[in-house]
Amino acid sequence: MPESTSTTTQNDPLVVLKQVNKHFGTLHVLADIDLTVSRGEVVVILGPSGSGKSTLCRAINRLETIDSGTITVDGKLLPEEGRALAQLRADVGMVFQSFNLFAHKTVLENVTLGPIKVRRLRPDAAKTRAMELLERVGVADQAEKYPAQLSGGQQQRVAIARALAMDPKVILFDEPTSALDPEMVNEVLDVMVTLASAGMTMIVVTHEMGFAHKAAHRVVFMSDGQIVEENTPDEFFANPRSDRAKDFLSKILTH
Repeated sequence: MPESTSTTTQNDPLVVLKQVNKHFGTLHVLADIDLTVSRGEVVVILGPSGSGKSTLCRAINRLETIDSGTITVDGKLLPEEGRALAQLRADVGMVFQSFNLFAHKTVLENVTLGPIKVRRLRPDAAKTRAMELLERVGVADQAEKYPAQLSGGQQQRVAIARALAMDPKVILFDEPTSALDPEMVNEVLDVMVTLASAGMTMIVVTHEMGFAHKAAHRVVFMSDGQIVEENTPDEFFANPRSDRAKDFLSKILTH
């Protein structure tokens, strides 16, 4: 397959992984990963459990270190530690499976903390921006509550607002709906679809095929730590090329 290029070809590369390798002991969880994500592109990473999807996601903002290869964000290599790493993490938003909100802080405090501490935004400006974002994800009326007082879907929408508050260049989503009750999944996916259509660069690890169909520019299929194939959603779902992708889709799409 030719080296990956985005369908949004007018945009420049934003996240570039070259020959990235990662081991957990003897397990080779990322094997020679090459992936380029362009500005404004939405890439959905699919694959069976244990294929390396979440590790790949976490490597991009250095929650996981890599053994070899390079990862650049907006032309800059991932820093090792310290202030430069904090700056990188401000540019690379992350939404986790389990929300990861601060339980002892209100919704509003959760969303304003990063902009005040890392971006050095004035508290009043941070609050104004946070309320705009909470409105955008549909939970502005929950601003003074604590996370435990919210449903899972509401908490995840707060987590998305928190990521957006840092004004990131790209947002990583690691299985953002897998901890949610089924009736809450769509309220989170709807926010993500809206973000995608607004031009946010997104790398999304998910099992939600509907979201991949609707919002992705490209589907990347992983198995056993490798990128097996990548294509547009229409082509991937209609004409998977590899036996592993065909097997995966036959198990997912028959239920």
